[in-house]
Amino acid sequence: MRVVKGFWRLLVGIKDALVLLLLLLFFAALFAALSVRPNPAIPTSGALVLKLDGTIVEQPADADPLAVLSGNGPATREYRLRDVVRALRVASTDANVKAVVLDLDRFAGGGQAALAETGEAIDAVRRGGKPVLVYATGYADDGYQLAAHASEVWLNPLGAVFLAGRGGSQLYYKGLLDKIGVTAHLYRVGRFKSAGEPYIRADQSPEAKQANQALADSLWARWGEEVSKARPKAKLAAYISDPAGSLERAGNDTGKAATDAGLVDQLGDRIAFGRRVAAIAGAATTNRPGDYQALPLDRYLAAHPESAAGRVGVLTIAGEIVDGERGPGTAGGETIARLLTDELGKKRIKALVIRVDSPGGSVTGSERIRSAILEAKAQGLPIIVSMGSVAASGGYWVSTPGQAVFADPATITGSIGVFALIPTFEGALAKIGLSADGVATTPLSGQPDVLRGTSPTVDRLIQGSITSTYARFMNIVGAARHMTPQHVDEIGQGHVWAGGTARQLGLVDRFGGIDDAIAFAASAAKLSGADARPRWIEREPNPYKALLRDWTERKPEGDADAVVDPLARIARAPQTAALRALTDASAILSGPVVQVRCLECGGATTPPDPAAVRALLPGLLARLGR
Repeated sequence: MRVVKGFWRLLVGIKDALVLLLLLLFFAALFAALSVRPNPAIPTSGALVLKLDGTIVEQPADADPLAVLSGNGPATREYRLRDVVRALRVASTDANVKAVVLDLDRFAGGGQAALAETGEAIDAVRRGGKPVLVYATGYADDGYQLAAHASEVWLNPLGAVFLAGRGGSQLYYKGLLDKIGVTAHLYRVGRFKSAGEPYIRADQSPEAKQANQALADSLWARWGEEVSKARPKAKLAAYISDPAGSLERAGNDTGKAATDAGLVDQLGDRIAFGRRVAAIAGAATTNRPGDYQALPLDRYLAAHPESAAGRVGVLTIAGEIVDGERGPGTAGGETIARLLTDELGKKRIKALVIRVDSPGGSVTGSERIRSAILEAKAQGLPIIVSMGSVAASGGYWVSTPGQAVFADPATITGSIGVFALIPTFEGALAKIGLSADGVATTPLSGQPDVLRGTSPTVDRLIQGSITSTYARFMNIVGAARHMTPQHVDEIGQGHVWAGGTARQLGLVDRFGGIDDAIAFAASAAKLSGADARPRWIEREPNPYKALLRDWTERKPEGDADAVVDPLARIARAPQTAALRALTDASAILSGPVVQVRCLECGGATTPPDPAAVRALLPGLLARLGR
């Protein structure tokens, strides 16, 4: 009888599983059907349209289905840098592309080095004899860095160009932590390693202010050089130094002020802009005013896939470095190491380029990746490093196996330092009348004790571990860059450098982008022709998650995340700063104790996603208030 009952339960279980599977398939089909829209016929020729409603990143992250379905999915789209660059380069020689259009109304920015690479691709289109037209209601620093490379810059008559430059405030939490009775125990090596300072100070230390000011000045100078070279007629210096005076001289007309300064070529609404594009690329068959023959970016990329893979492997390390397995957009140490070792086992590559766009993170995750790269080096492969917008702290740790390091002058690198942060809550407990007590069998029993505070023994232990990790970091860098540990210590100490300065210091060998690094690696391995092409070693985004993300990105008109009014964008700048501070705080408190992370780099990379921060906020508050 028991056998019959067991068999019956098995049948019922199978039935329930099949019903569940059928329901999932039904809802998936329903979702796909609702997502499909009738698409107009795509013209065979016209203007390639880059409607960049989001950020340009090294590697887009997978959408989190649970976050998306709960309404906390990403508010903006992420565009892969190499896809944007590839579309522009193909368009430069494609006879079917009569012009390129950049729609930057909802552009959310990107790393300065990534935008510089995109700007070079725009220049290639213009060298191919094709006009590049850009339109926006308002331009800020990131958007104008791209717009300056266009042949025609259009601005809505109600719009403005606001060039604020690098710098700004950041949150310091010590006053709040004192009020709620939380004690932050910071352990670090590096006078300039200021990542943990907001938890123990109410302001920047003199060392942090000096380093951050130097970095901001260097990046802003590089921005000015690039924009001035791309658009010589722009009167940048006068416009930036006296924006109020420029506006008053133009009768308080923001559009006229930008035109008078040579920043903008034409004022006009979207219909006027569309008619201008139609005169070059052809009018659309819809007969709607302002429509033109448009080649959407996604479809253009699909029609022009990447070339067949060659024998130069390119390993992408993008985002925060963490332990274990992670999807695209986050550098999971185990994931990246396994991707590389699997590729090495296939014996298909003869050279390796490490593409780094990361502010660092976990020490153990960084070392896991570095050890896999060293295995490739042990097999005799030339190892070349290509730094993106950021390759600092742990991002520099994983770069050390490279025999040559390429970077952009605006790359943020260095930050050779280590820190750890442990919050304890003895003060918070006392405020509500609670206390803690217990027994111990060794000096480390119950340590670090978040209820009564850390003991002197554990403080010495953690600080000793930090000192040891820093010494290892210096030795690794010294061996890689042929420097003594003492010299590495002089230029280290957690100091963050722009790429131009880093080259002078010997932390970087050459200026150049990913293509330069690939060509150098191919030459070092004596590869030519098709063999000299890249083979991308990365986990591709999940197509089903991408479909879900694309569907949820269809926002209704008036969505708060789709602001185009330039004054509204400026008013939201403090919110962006606060969101970044919360993101940084969550990264520190949820990460490993010992970290090689550059939080000072955050203000120079892509902005935080508001929806993602809203999703992490409850957990952050729980960690601070537990």
